[in-house]
Amino acid sequence: MGRRWPLGSEVKHSALNSGAMLYDGSRASNLSAAWFDPNHWDAKGAVEGRPQGRGAALYINANGKRIVLRHYRRGGMIARFSGDRYWWRDEDSTRPFVEWALTYRLHRAGLPVPAPVAARYEHKGRTYKGDIITERLPTVGSLTECLRKGALSVLTWIAIGRCIRRFHDLGVCHVDLNAHNILLTEEAKVYVVDFDRCQLRRPGLWRDANLVRLRRSLEKVTYGMPSDRFSESDWHGLLDGYRQSSGDRPLQPEG
Repeated sequence: MGRRWPLGSEVKHSALNSGAMLYDGSRASNLSAAWFDPNHWDAKGAVEGRPQGRGAALYINANGKRIVLRHYRRGGMIARFSGDRYWWRDEDSTRPFVEWALTYRLHRAGLPVPAPVAARYEHKGRTYKGDIITERLPTVGSLTECLRKGALSVLTWIAIGRCIRRFHDLGVCHVDLNAHNILLTEEAKVYVVDFDRCQLRRPGLWRDANLVRLRRSLEKVTYGMPSDRFSESDWHGLLDGYRQSSGDRPLQPEG
């Protein structure tokens, strides 16, 4: 992973019988392979919930540490043939290690993302499967969950737009920017989560594509809800916030 971006001395790499794990020793000094096993946490009565809309994930209380364990699963047609296995190239290309390293870099840059705790892959033959653990953020829910409860203020929509613009100014292309991957706090602070397959890119039309994807997601999740949950004025509030450049300099793109 060091060939992509430099990692701090707190980041540890441990070999496993069928793979390896990467973890932040300052956040999980006693980490073992059991941390990636849902049955381990079920047996301890530590599972606090299973969030919807973000794949196979678990909310866990690990001796006071609130974390999210997510198993990588395929989507679309290919999931019928291979639900959670991916083609093996090398360790640095595994989805959990790539996402962990990117999230680590974004967190170090001060962006509103969860701190990465650990990642693991299990390699067998020409394929592998994997998991990632991140901190659980002190939010009230995803944008989807908040909209189900009631309408949001224009200030919240503006804050969402500002947050997205900050990621874009830094060159972060979130390939799955949707209402499930935006989290809100009671104080309307905005976080973005789930950076699987995301990249650092130079300015381009991908920014518009990100916004179009989010708009479609909002229309989908609010279909059938009262009309005040998402309107044109809400979207324009988000765009007003987005137009306010953060002034942040881009992180160095890959490649």
